[in-house]
Amino acid sequence: MEENKLEFDYSKLLGRIKEKFGTQDNLAAKTTMSVTSLNYKLNNKLEWKQKEILTVALLLDIALEEIKDYFFTLKVEKTQ
Repeated sequence: MEENKLEFDYSKLLGRIKEKFGTQDNLAAKTTMSVTSLNYKLNNKLEWKQKEILTVALLLDIALEEIKDYFFTLKVEKTQ
């Protein structure tokens, strides 16, 4: 049986990164993450750690009660 992998939709987060920092590179420079690591997380190739989520949320002025909207929105598969 094939394992189902949850994928998250980071489009809202990507928009906020662009709005506040311009590029993922600029945001990564303000964290302990490498640009590659940040990119992998935003593309569902690596999972976010709790401290990373909190750090990024604070840098992007995301309220704690809005974290779920930016980091935990599931991708919806398009069906024909």
